[in-house]
Amino acid sequence: MTYTEVPGVRVPIRMWTDPATVEGQALQQLRNISSLPWLHGLAVMPDVHLGKGATVGSVIAMKDAVCPAAVGVDIGCGMSAVKTSLTAEDLPDDLSALRSKIEQAIPVGRGLHTDPVDPAKLYGFRTAGWADFWQRFDGIAEEVKWRRERAMQQMGTLGAGNHMIELCIDTAGSVWLMLHSGSRNIGKELAEHHMGVARSLPHNQGLIDRDLAVFLSRTPEMAAYREDLYWAQEYAKHNRAVMMALFQDVVRREFPKAELAFEEIISCHHNYVAEERYDGVDLLVTRKGAIRAGTGEYGIIPGSMGTSSFIVRGLGNQAAFNSASHGAGRKMSRTAAKKRFTVRDLEEQTRGVECRKDGGVVDEIPGAYKSIEKVMEQQRDLVEVVAQIKQVICIKG
Repeated sequence: MTYTEVPGVRVPIRMWTDPATVEGQALQQLRNISSLPWLHGLAVMPDVHLGKGATVGSVIAMKDAVCPAAVGVDIGCGMSAVKTSLTAEDLPDDLSALRSKIEQAIPVGRGLHTDPVDPAKLYGFRTAGWADFWQRFDGIAEEVKWRRERAMQQMGTLGAGNHMIELCIDTAGSVWLMLHSGSRNIGKELAEHHMGVARSLPHNQGLIDRDLAVFLSRTPEMAAYREDLYWAQEYAKHNRAVMMALFQDVVRREFPKAELAFEEIISCHHNYVAEERYDGVDLLVTRKGAIRAGTGEYGIIPGSMGTSSFIVRGLGNQAAFNSASHGAGRKMSRTAAKKRFTVRDLEEQTRGVECRKDGGVVDEIPGAYKSIEKVMEQQRDLVEVVAQIKQVICIKG
């Protein structure tokens, strides 16, 4: 579909979904965003739903300003995936042992590594810039520096919520490794610190929603935020890279075939800020629950823990600021999902998947998410599908 234009306050809202299907609170959030004086444009992806301050599934392009809430608290959250030379026939009928070994290698939930992972010991890991990255930790906000040890131990860990590690099979029978995570607790604390600073600034006092407080270019507050933001985005990228290397190590040990190989890893953020140019104007583009989908750029759009995911290639749609959805998107809150669904429902909806099937992950049940097929249909002018994959193992925190 092409987008539907909905009237906004300062700019129109371009929506790659039927506005009638968007919850009222999310629509109000989008109208609030459209009222920001620094806004250049606003694009809404088909997985749109209510968020904190800024709507999940929104692409916000501003001139000389950036809104921390439009990034979210999991700075740099995103996906990584890699195709292997394994096929479905190589996998054992019982995948429980393989799942356990992955969970032993990669801490999930609140778990962390006892000792920080040494990337030099990971097969094929690119260590260039690693030392410089950690040296830059000394430049982040003073209020968060005491978290250094925890940040190092959480590097290469999954977290909870909708974060996941999956072993998948595509429609041709090839095996893929895929995971979803972000900047862990250090990113959350940096985000919350800067959101608090932004809310206190004089130019934000008259906003319709103080959670949409922004930093302005050429101010010390903006400089401090951008330094911490880019560091946290890099942390998230490194975190996924370490996890993927650990995941690959498990697979190498379990399938010691001389010909076992991995293709180039695909990785993309979906909660981040980038400097981009549109309409002849230099802008700060914030994607919250959206991936970059420039012409020919690869991305990953996951479904839920019982549905397909998609490897995609961007079509470079300028109206969408070269963006696409970051997943299926929730159609109900976690609280609502827990009230509506049971463990038996979870078992039924994840039939054939080796995964947790208990009350602790009922809020992640496929029924709590929008149809990934419908979401993909709505963004045919944003991306083209390269591969459709379906999990046989799904690990949640």
